[in-house]
Formats: sequence, C-alpha cells, structure tokens
Amino acid sequence: MSVYDLIVARRSIRQFGPKPVGRDILVKIVNAGRLAPSAANLQPLEFVLIDEEVRKKEIFACLKWASAIAPRGNPRPGHEPQAYVAVLVNSRIRGEMYEYDVGAAIENMSLAALGEGIAGCWLISIDKAKVGELLSIPDSHKLDSILALGYPAQVSKAEDFVDSTKYWQDEDFTFHVPKRTLESVLHLNQF
Repeated sequence: MSVYDLIVARRSIRQFGPKPVGRDILVKIVNAGRLAPSAANLQPLEFVLIDEEVRKKEIFACLKWASAIAPRGNPRPGHEPQAYVAVLVNSRIRGEMYEYDVGAAIENMSLAALGEGIAGCWLISIDKAKVGELLSIPDSHKLDSILALGYPAQVSKAEDFVDSTKYWQDEDFTFHVPKRTLESVLHLNQF
C-alpha cells in the first residue's frame, strides 16, 4: 500500500482483536515515532511501550475513549488494545511547544502500525497522575498521550461532512466519521 493509501485508510479504531502484537513490530512502530520531525530537532519525546497483560489492564482503567458516544464507544470486554505506547516529553529538553512533535510522532506510529495491519487510537483523555504512578514516570518528564494498538475488530469509515462533524457508531459497532470535503478546505493560489 502506498503512503497516500495508508493515510486515506487510517482511522481510529476502538475495538481490537485478541491476537497479540509481536514486540518486534511494536518496537518498529516506536522507532517510526522516534524518527518523526522535531521542532529545532530538539527531540524531547520518549516512549514507554506497554505490552504485559497486568500492566495493559492497569493502563486501560486510566483511559477514556470516544467521549461523544461513551460508553458505547469504549472497547467491549475482550476487545481491548493489545499494546500501548505512552508518549512522554522530557521537560529538561523542551517544556512547551512540544505538541507538534507529539502529533508528528503519533502519526508516524499510526501509519507504521497500519502498514503492519495494526490499528490504533490516539488517546489524550487520560488519568495522567495514575498512569505516571503506574509507569514510574519521573518528575522531569510529562505524559502527553497514549497510542492504543491492536489488530482491528471494527470498521471505521470516513464520510463526507454534511451538517455535523460528530462521529457515531452503528449497531454493528462501525464508526462513521464525518470529514470536510476536499473542495471545502482547498483554496488554490488564494483564499
């Protein structure tokens, strides 16, 4: 699949299959995040890979999922992620304006995962204090977000925006995500 096709196909998935994701693949995904662009090339990001069963359950309890349709949008029992990547910012390197680095790293990891047939969901609604405690994150670092990963057990469809950007889930747990059309956002040579 071309990079463009991966970008077009990438959707957030919140229902995952039971097949574990191999650690070698997970490390490859994190490496894609490490190689993302970084403002001034400061590279303040660090990553905690979580793939042990007990730790995955602890982290899962600290996350909030699709808030617009909670709790229906939460992973159902047996459909939880198979791994997580916690994205940390080393505050000694950069204390502010790191969000661009995080976004680039998350997108790199999401696309690398999809290239391996693995789905993801970027989570920012997190009990950061509890996760910090569970992962022994030092005071010099702050948790920004978590990327949940696993083989998809759900379909998510991008659809043309009509009158609302509110996403929804049907009775088959298919996510429907309205996106503004290219024609509505592309301006050629001037606004």
